[in-house]
Amino acid sequence: MNFLKDIKTKVSNYLNLSKKNAELKSLLSLQSKELLELKAYIKKLETQLNILSVKKDSHNSSMSPSSDIVKKNQSLRIKSNKKPGGQNGHKGETLKLSKTPDEVIELIPNYCNHCGLPLDNEKKKLKSKRQVVDIPPPVLPIYTEYRNYKIKCTCGHCQDSSYPQGVDNYIQYGPNIQSAITYQSVYQYIPYKRLQDFLKQWYSLNLSQGTITNILNKMANKALPLYNAIKGSLEQATSVGSDETGASVNGKKQWMWVWQNSLMTFISLANSRGQKVITKLFPNGFVNAIIGTDRWAAQLNTQAKGHQLCMAHLLRDLVYLIETEKSSFAKQIKELFSHAIKLKKQKLKYSKDDPIVLQVESKLEALLKKELSTEDYKKTETFRKSMVKHRNSIFTFLYYENVEPDNNASERAIRNIKVKQKISGQFKTDKGGDNFAILRTVIDTAIKNKVDVKEILNLIARSNHCPV
Repeated sequence: MNFLKDIKTKVSNYLNLSKKNAELKSLLSLQSKELLELKAYIKKLETQLNILSVKKDSHNSSMSPSSDIVKKNQSLRIKSNKKPGGQNGHKGETLKLSKTPDEVIELIPNYCNHCGLPLDNEKKKLKSKRQVVDIPPPVLPIYTEYRNYKIKCTCGHCQDSSYPQGVDNYIQYGPNIQSAITYQSVYQYIPYKRLQDFLKQWYSLNLSQGTITNILNKMANKALPLYNAIKGSLEQATSVGSDETGASVNGKKQWMWVWQNSLMTFISLANSRGQKVITKLFPNGFVNAIIGTDRWAAQLNTQAKGHQLCMAHLLRDLVYLIETEKSSFAKQIKELFSHAIKLKKQKLKYSKDDPIVLQVESKLEALLKKELSTEDYKKTETFRKSMVKHRNSIFTFLYYENVEPDNNASERAIRNIKVKQKISGQFKTDKGGDNFAILRTVIDTAIKNKVDVKEILNLIARSNHCPV
């Protein structure tokens, strides 16, 4: 009996141990699962913390340098071994003596400081000379009066003369004042109030802000034929860069658009940042051109011969991805993009069967085929997918001589609007914004073609076209 009792006890203990072991295994499995989840959560938090610790600024995003909290050089350019300042061979500019001075003041001694005797002026010899460069004191405006006479003919008809073209009102401001006001307002960004003060202090002209507005209206209307001609020429160009930026007009946000190349700049004010603006201004698109853009959908959807993504934007995006997610993909593709830009500097145009280019394209193709973990490299994978989508717009610049790898020229062209608003404030009316766009278009195009701003504004001021 004791023997049977011992067996029952052992069996019972075994069953209890088995049950407890199963419970422990279940608990261990649950804890292992929780541990894996916690590890994944910790990794996710570390990734988020790493992303949050990397602040976006001008070196790793499209933010402007003026928005950087810490002011330092954010350029993507690699530091060279050259010393700061002018390099060997650089032609400097120095103030030179005029060969034909407007006034000469001769400094001739009258007596000897040693003995006090008078000196003979006939024996004078030039020892040295110095010049002072200055501008005339504030000048008074010139009033030109036109007197229209009439004479009665012997036939009985009373004949009068006619005023010159452009002399339309009882009293008006001449072309020099019109071009000077446009120069200061549009080219030098001077606000109306400060422009009023300048004209009063230096030229004794008391112009109201309304008069300044009217003069700019008139100048913009006169410049319209040039403005439209620039737009028409740009439509037929082989290379065009485009960009847009916000502009405040009477407290409301609107958009200044720019299309440009090495010879022309065209600026337009619109109330939208969408595709409809491009369709309205350029209904036929740019059938001959490669358009440089910063991946904004409106420009990418514009009808054109081809597109070129701004490599400068892409490189900054890659810097951010390297700093945050630290993927080898981002490092490799950044090196490849930088290498392609160096190739452009070495040679302006490559054929599509060039071995050098084929190697670059092959490396890009291989990189873009590698899908990344969205858990570890979410932002980098999004970038990779974008590159796959716009695959044919990455290395376009290698195959066209006049296509740049970046869209920096468009950013420089659009920066004028930001400078204008920082100095002068918002545009008070749509008309004011349109005037700036028209006149700045003509000015910037003149500069690109090495025409003096003063010269082009004087030509506009003296032209007869004014459809008002």
